[in-house]
Amino acid sequence: MVSQLLNPAPGMPRTDYPRPQWVRENWLCLNGEWDFAFDFGVSGEARGMVTGGDYPLTITVPFCPESKLSGIGYTDFIPAVWYKKKLTLGKLPGGHTILHFGAVDYEAKVWVNGIFCGSHRGGYTSFELDVTQALRVGENVIVVYARDDQRSGKQATGKQSAEYKSYACSYTRTTGIWQTVWMEFVGEGYMAYAKTEPHAADGVLDAMIHLVGAKSGDRVRLLASYGGKPVGETEAMVVGDKATARLAVEEIHLWNPGAPALYDLTLELLRDGSVIDRVESYFGLRDVTLSDRALVINGKPVYMRMILDQGFNPDGIYTAPEDAFLKRDIELSMDLGFNGARLHQRIFEERTLYWADKLGYLLWSEWIGGVDCSDMQALPCNLPEWMENVRRDYNHPSVIGWCVFNETYHAMRLDENVTRTMYQVTKAMDPYRPVIDASGGVHYDTDMFDVHDYEQDPEKLAEYLAPMLTDEGYFHSPIGRYRGNAPVRPEEYKGQPYWVSECGGTFWNPALANGEDGWGYGDGPKTEEEFASRYEGLMEVLLSHPRVCGFCYTQLTDIEQEQNGLYFYDRSRKLPDWVYDRIREANLKVAKIEE
Repeated sequence: MVSQLLNPAPGMPRTDYPRPQWVRENWLCLNGEWDFAFDFGVSGEARGMVTGGDYPLTITVPFCPESKLSGIGYTDFIPAVWYKKKLTLGKLPGGHTILHFGAVDYEAKVWVNGIFCGSHRGGYTSFELDVTQALRVGENVIVVYARDDQRSGKQATGKQSAEYKSYACSYTRTTGIWQTVWMEFVGEGYMAYAKTEPHAADGVLDAMIHLVGAKSGDRVRLLASYGGKPVGETEAMVVGDKATARLAVEEIHLWNPGAPALYDLTLELLRDGSVIDRVESYFGLRDVTLSDRALVINGKPVYMRMILDQGFNPDGIYTAPEDAFLKRDIELSMDLGFNGARLHQRIFEERTLYWADKLGYLLWSEWIGGVDCSDMQALPCNLPEWMENVRRDYNHPSVIGWCVFNETYHAMRLDENVTRTMYQVTKAMDPYRPVIDASGGVHYDTDMFDVHDYEQDPEKLAEYLAPMLTDEGYFHSPIGRYRGNAPVRPEEYKGQPYWVSECGGTFWNPALANGEDGWGYGDGPKTEEEFASRYEGLMEVLLSHPRVCGFCYTQLTDIEQEQNGLYFYDRSRKLPDWVYDRIREANLKVAKIEE
């Protein structure tokens, strides 16, 4: 089944299906032109913006008002904004009408025809509202309010700048709607979502399907195919609002990095023998485990050759200009021999994960940061949205790990109970994938021990890692430089798989040699040859070490003033072909743990 966009207006941006692992046949995209107003006094509700008010501007959704693609490009602080969209319905659809938002930063309220339909708190995760009772035949008016205070210390902001201008590794802010807004129409009974567990060794997929409006006697049917050939079918009785099914496939094709076998999956809700809801999905059979030294996928150790990906772009900021842009970022990385990415300090559009699934690209999903974590009162500002992210992205085979925080040693008053709770809840939600409590930061409970090290001299990097070559040093050398824990008390290293999850970051942009703003880590190389040699040397140290199971190079592209990308910010090539050839060759060398 191919989804059919019901209103593909000429020039409408981002009409790609926003939820590619849970597809229904007909949907209504609401991207494009909306009426828009700033609310600098945060007084819009009192001024009657819900049912009237002045909307003097227009904005192109789903691009944030700070971006060029929005048509506005206002980059100062924006405390609140209002959106209004008119929608004409010739008749009211039966069943339920669900209004979806890919993401709205930060606190959103939604009205339809002046009727309050719901709210959501969290600037990075998707949410949906049942607006059935508010709709009417003829003209309907959707109003969205978003409040955003990046400097409060009480909301996740990631790499959004807390100062007027971008600085260091903080960049242009994002406010309001920044992912697709859309509607779908379902019956009185429908499948809301499913949680699936692949068991590759057994060729089995377990699924728990959550339903709305289910009745006694309803059943759920799952049908799997591979390459168009049916390979498995099962049914399960609905109990309450859930159905639990186990689907065994006749042919086992494993999802592996660079070789992503995917099965098509159809889910059907049956009532009295008739299909009343149908969803198209897909899954990959792959098992993720850990040995004492490495990440293991389908029984084989996999060296993590990763790139740091922050997902910004010059024209849409957080939002890709088009779907092909998301795919191309992964292809640019894979072309240089990387097999995955840390999705750094933000939650990406789900279509990024879709392309990673399709291309066989490994992903670490990471929480945002930006919240004051000095006491347990930080949990309401972190945990609910993080749990929404884990639930949304759980079924993607490309996601091979979760990272709760980043570099927590910067939080001088970090409450370790916040970190431990975030880790423990994540493990309870997903006992199958590894979880890191704080990438490069203070480790309390973690399945992998990772550090950040931007040493630019390969000989010094080798010297720092040398004590780990012995068993005695292996269990004690992380104390010191490789704790990454100062100034907070260090934690004992317990022998987990060990990787350098940020490294390199080498400044390179000869065009800025005349003193223009721009930075990267270390002293920038003087020549392209020096850049290539430095990269080769650093990777050789990491790949040849028998106790290091991966690296993550900083970073895929330049971002505004940060000039340490392997490509320019616009994704054009930054280095000559021969340098890229040497980067690729250095990345693809067989790692010691793979021998």
